[in-house]
Amino acid sequence: MSQVHYSGNPGLDGMLHKTNLSFDKLLSALLTLAEDASRCVLDLYAKAGEIAVSQKSDSSPVTEADHALHRLICQALQQLTPAIPILSEESTLEQLIGRRDWPVCWMIDPLDGTREFIDGTGEFTINIALIVDSEAVLGLIAAPNRAHVDVGVPSWGARRFPLSDRTDGEPLRTRPLDCNEALTLSASVRHRAERVQVMMNRLSPLAQGARRLNAGSALKFCDLLSGDADVYPRTSPCYEWDLAAGDALVRAAGGSVTTLEGEPIRYNRWDSLKAPQFVAAADPTINYVALLRDPDL
Repeated sequence: MSQVHYSGNPGLDGMLHKTNLSFDKLLSALLTLAEDASRCVLDLYAKAGEIAVSQKSDSSPVTEADHALHRLICQALQQLTPAIPILSEESTLEQLIGRRDWPVCWMIDPLDGTREFIDGTGEFTINIALIVDSEAVLGLIAAPNRAHVDVGVPSWGARRFPLSDRTDGEPLRTRPLDCNEALTLSASVRHRAERVQVMMNRLSPLAQGARRLNAGSALKFCDLLSGDADVYPRTSPCYEWDLAAGDALVRAAGGSVTTLEGEPIRYNRWDSLKAPQFVAAADPTINYVALLRDPDL
């Protein structure tokens, strides 16, 4: 394979070879897309109070911001890789016919944290992942209100880029657990306090107690990448598009993401797109799963 296609990840490099894209070109295009999408959502966020909110069939909210970002991202990805289908949170059922036969697809959450957008917390993200043979081989999370975008490819690494200034980015590496400090567990403010406390109690013996760090949407993954958190366990429901980009990023930065059975996460393989319960860990040598595997959590 030509060096121009090289990222170090066999799944991604195979896709690049077939689409005649270089890794540099793909990365540049995705960063431009992240900038455009972030600018779009911040413009809409400035007038969020005027945007109508409706309910989807699962009672989750959806806004014009979700739809606008879906259109923008899908158009850009279709231009970049016209042969690769897109699986979005906002895709219609008709657009997803035959999806389980797709060996490669983009998996996107155009606006992860719609409730945070509506409530004005600013803690929303834009999530884009590339799935090859059911594995997340590339992850991008743009955090518009933090003014950065994180991109990761297992075997290539992970980097943080400023949204407003195109640079080479800052390398990201998850941190080892410091047993002499309190363990930091990342959670959502919406996660049930009793459930989070049970998990903290179980993990406290690994270090000098445990503390909770709240963050909305996929920012919990970003906090693992930046060294602000040690572990993000998820036992409440979410979907594959909520997880895929963060999964690739954490693994690219040296961490681990597994099911509560300790298995790798696999995507677009089942009728349902609900994600399994999982543990994202900054330090892959810590067996968090053994302490958190419990059907009552």
